Amino acid sequence: MERRVDNKWVSTIASVWIQASGGASYTFGIYSSTLKSSQSYSQSTLDTVSVFKDIGANAGVISGLFYSAVTGERGRSGRSVLSPGPWLVLLAGAVQSFAGYFFMWASVVGVIDPPPVAVMCLFMWVAAHAQTFFNTTNVVSGVHNFSDYSGTIVGIMKGCLGLSGAILIQVYYTMLKDQPSAFILMLAFLPTSVSLMLMLLVRIYDTNAMGDKKHLNSISAVALIIAAYLMILIILENIFTMPLWSRILTFIVLLFLLFWPLKTAIVAMRGEREGLSQPSSSEQSPLLYDPPQVVSEKVSEDMNIIQAMCTADFWLLFVAMVCGLGSGLATINNISQIGESLGYTTVEINTLVSLLSIWNFLGRFGAGYVSDVLLYKRGFTRPFLMAFTLLIMTVGHIIIASGFSGNLYVGSVLVGVCYGCLWSLMPTITSEIFGVGHMGTIFNTIAIGSPVGSYILSVRVIGYIYDEEATGEDNSCYGTHCFMLSFFIVASVAFFGFLVVLVLFFRTRSFYKLILHRRSQHSQLTAVE
Repeated sequence: MERRVDNKWVSTIASVWIQASGGASYTFGIYSSTLKSSQSYSQSTLDTVSVFKDIGANAGVISGLFYSAVTGERGRSGRSVLSPGPWLVLLAGAVQSFAGYFFMWASVVGVIDPPPVAVMCLFMWVAAHAQTFFNTTNVVSGVHNFSDYSGTIVGIMKGCLGLSGAILIQVYYTMLKDQPSAFILMLAFLPTSVSLMLMLLVRIYDTNAMGDKKHLNSISAVALIIAAYLMILIILENIFTMPLWSRILTFIVLLFLLFWPLKTAIVAMRGEREGLSQPSSSEQSPLLYDPPQVVSEKVSEDMNIIQAMCTADFWLLFVAMVCGLGSGLATINNISQIGESLGYTTVEINTLVSLLSIWNFLGRFGAGYVSDVLLYKRGFTRPFLMAFTLLIMTVGHIIIASGFSGNLYVGSVLVGVCYGCLWSLMPTITSEIFGVGHMGTIFNTIAIGSPVGSYILSVRVIGYIYDEEATGEDNSCYGTHCFMLSFFIVASVAFFGFLVVLVLFFRTRSFYKLILHRRSQHSQLTAVE
């Protein structure tokens, strides 16, 4: 038992590090211009390639099914019938990450002839698809290991993935400044190496302990410090020309911060060995593993993907993700071209790409933590928070469409934070409504809405209108008219998503009231015991 509890924290830190290096898809803005010029793409063609990035990074049905297969069917009992281990899923992700980015790099630098667009789309899909294997493994394993605090652990894992874009860009600035093609090669090696080194440490234990929340809060605090540190670095890089020695020094500090959560894990394991936070069956979450002595009827049953797809709630979530995540991705994918059209410098554009990772992190982390607090202490449900998020995202798109001076800085903050919030809220809502037994498969199926929305908005709306407005031999467009109409359309789509989630909110109010009632019963019983 002692070894199992210890390993839960080792697994958590390993997952945090894999997530912190695995979000290469969020760095597309760094090398998109190089990819476009080296392959002689139009904006619509580049957007088509980026959509395959979105499909690969967000349509993780295969990773969800594979995870269920290699870890066994786990329901409310937490028992596993077959358990080779999540490391197989991480291995599959590592192989894909290397293969996709390596061949993409080879085509950009001329090692191989420029491939047909369809083949480049395949390279991009394979590279980005690795992210779903990393993400599914770490998020679902975390929910199993910390079922009492699913929102918090999902926020940590999703937040670290969002933060990884800024971390990888710092590696680029330190080692490969102004070499975007070399950056693609780095993406082939770095996430792959980290996953291979740590994959055997990520395991499932299905345990809860009284001290878990305190230690998870410590990890959360470190993640916030890392985000603040990266934001300061990004601002300084935008103001000053930093010499190499200062970049190396700041990068060493970043590495120190990334290793800091290991101290929390050591403290947690020491406390559990000393009996300060023994696992307690009475603390099992009524959302995931209801203790029979608390309630005789489960709040929600574990559904498989077919059962979930037969419900209206599944399709409401799916449509909301088409509108919300799709519009957010459309902004992220086109941020470089929007900046160019409005006269932003290369440094400013790279700064925006890096800051988007910070806002993405804050949304993912904040929504996970805050939604737990709002639900259990204030009674505000997660669908309500999701609806509010989509309303704010609508405002962000309108600001980008307006084209006023500095609009991208303001708009990207709102869109980036809200995009991150949706990625944290959706898996948690999925686990509550449909159960945790097939969570990986179900939330990854809902996530298909993200690339669907991105394709419609990026290629059929933003890319098409941009190419219509473009002039000259380089197919470029300059001025507010390049993206104004398209982003008013994008804003309208996000607002429609807000209306859809309002329907989900009203449909699930009684369900969440039951959750809160059962949790209240459970707390009273625990207090008596």
